[in-house]
Amino acid sequence: MTRCFSLTAARNRCYKSSFLKAGLRSTITDLQDGTVMHCWVPKTHNDSKPNLLLIHGLGANTMWQWGDTIRKMIPFFNIFVPDLVFFGDSYTTRPERSESFQAQCVMRVMEANSVKKLSLVGLSYGGFVGYSLAAQFSEAVERVVICCAGVCMEEKDLKEGVFKVSDLEEAADILVPQTPEKLRELLGFAMFKPPPSTLVPSCLLADFIDVMCTEYTEEKKELIRAIPKDRKLSNITKISQPTLILWGEYDKIFPLELGHRLKRHLGDNAHLVVIKGTGHAFIVEKPKESYRHLKSFLVDLQPPPSTPSPIPNNENHLSSCKGEAEKITLKTA
Repeated sequence: MTRCFSLTAARNRCYKSSFLKAGLRSTITDLQDGTVMHCWVPKTHNDSKPNLLLIHGLGANTMWQWGDTIRKMIPFFNIFVPDLVFFGDSYTTRPERSESFQAQCVMRVMEANSVKKLSLVGLSYGGFVGYSLAAQFSEAVERVVICCAGVCMEEKDLKEGVFKVSDLEEAADILVPQTPEKLRELLGFAMFKPPPSTLVPSCLLADFIDVMCTEYTEEKKELIRAIPKDRKLSNITKISQPTLILWGEYDKIFPLELGHRLKRHLGDNAHLVVIKGTGHAFIVEKPKESYRHLKSFLVDLQPPPSTPSPIPNNENHLSSCKGEAEKITLKTA
């Protein structure tokens, strides 16, 4: 039976309307290589404002993930909000699935819009893409915010118990949910205090999946599989831009240890801020605090003090994680 009304689709229309009212317009850029990119760009570019690129993660589309942030940041920036390849209206016929390829596609969209300098915020999977973009195009990227993205993970971490899920296929089934049960699991892993399952009926979850999660499902799983493949810390370029690392204290998708690892990797150039009492989706759970840190770093140009959280002893951390290896965690990326 065809649904006569979709709450998810209705909310999607509301977000689209809010983007338009914020002064953005929807654009399509054909990269002429089998790749087509959708991006929200300013209707009128203000040369007196700096440029800010917001890169989404997995899960809901870019409008849902950045809607509230745009409303607060639009007075200070020319804002660009792309759909990554295989999300929204962006796609490719090319075989590449790496975050490096995603970064190159995004940068070509920026160049098509005559953007020569920008700062960026990457959320979860978008943090991998943003970090790669900053590494490849260092002359264009001025400041970087990485939100709960395990950029410094290694392929061996999956086997050594850093993640509570070591099976990428099970992780992909959660991150690209196709049933209400899997979507409930994802909510449980993404949030420190997820809504009680009794308050979210299966019909609403099924509606969300139908609107958000049914296109390019295999391609999205390929993106997930590509993240850890042959990944070694020694091969991860150290970016030189001032970098803010934001992390939820109880992230069950990318454990906080990975935030500390990224801080150690980048040294004094990076500042780690741990948002207390939140999980992976800290932007949803504590939006005011998240915005405060973003504004301080991107608008006021003041790096917040690094969080003086103790860095877990690696040996103890790994053994504790191994004890929970059956439990599943990954992200709304």
